[in-house]
Amino acid sequence: MESAAVKSEGLVIPLIDFSAFLNGNPEQRKETAKAILHGFQTAGFIYLKGLPISPETRKQVFATSAKYFRLPNEEKMKHCWTTPEANRGYSAPGREKTTQLTDINDVKKLREGNPDIKESLEIGREGEPGLPNHWPEETGELVDFKSIMLDFHDKCKEMHTEVMRAIAVAMDLDEKFFDGFTDVGDNTLRLLHYPEVRKDVFKINPGQVRAGAHSDYGSITLLFQDQRGGLQVKSPTGVFVDATPIEDTCVVNAGDLLARWSNDTIKSTIHRVVEPPSGDGDVYPARYSIAYFCNPNFKSYIEAIPGTFATETDKKYAGISSGDYLVQRLAATY
Repeated sequence: MESAAVKSEGLVIPLIDFSAFLNGNPEQRKETAKAILHGFQTAGFIYLKGLPISPETRKQVFATSAKYFRLPNEEKMKHCWTTPEANRGYSAPGREKTTQLTDINDVKKLREGNPDIKESLEIGREGEPGLPNHWPEETGELVDFKSIMLDFHDKCKEMHTEVMRAIAVAMDLDEKFFDGFTDVGDNTLRLLHYPEVRKDVFKINPGQVRAGAHSDYGSITLLFQDQRGGLQVKSPTGVFVDATPIEDTCVVNAGDLLARWSNDTIKSTIHRVVEPPSGDGDVYPARYSIAYFCNPNFKSYIEAIPGTFATETDKKYAGISSGDYLVQRLAATY
């Protein structure tokens, strides 16, 4: 049922057939749930195959994303990212700096000296009062853009619910323990484009990356990536290890809020995007990926999950509102 997608430097990221949890008998579901939780507890990352989202759907979303990034820059700038509270819209190359730093001035210095080579479009829950999504005009190649992306947002939301159910089953909680934390869908669909870049950019500036080393903020992240490569995960030895793309899989990693929620029994592991494995020519081709950042409902109050502590004094963190926590983290990044 389970094999290693990545095994290097003490880092073992399992490859798990998610369909065995979604459609299996009680024994298969429990076994798969335990493998998922174990992967989050040891590596912070898992690869899932047997996905509930069809290859055709994923292919359509990738193709539609690429069409968006072909828009003229002045057109994309009409959809600009505005505030951490909204977390919606377009970010031009260099706007966001992914990092573990939390001081706004430190991040500003890092961004100016070593900007991330990527652009993105963030799409949040549709219909949230006062926080509209920034949709492109649906002409030419972008007809049906909104409906395609909102449909994918919904499908990823359902997958988030199922992964959290697997965690609940593995923790011997009621399977629907997390359902009341995931039903609103306060999640962010991020379309990512890493433009083609000359190889000598990385030689001239050895610290240059496509996305800086960071951990994610929420509960889990669903990452759909193309075959270019470049994602790396930090191993227990401190060495960054390639998380090589595997066709028809989704890379899922735990975020900081889930680590906190689990009283640090689950790991939120640092990762980055660097230059891909070298190929022919002087230019690295463009890379596309789609990340779905899952969060507990913003109004949810997050404190240690039952079973992750023996007594009240064993709780490592005070309770916190999910929305407040995420806004604090995003405010430092942009």
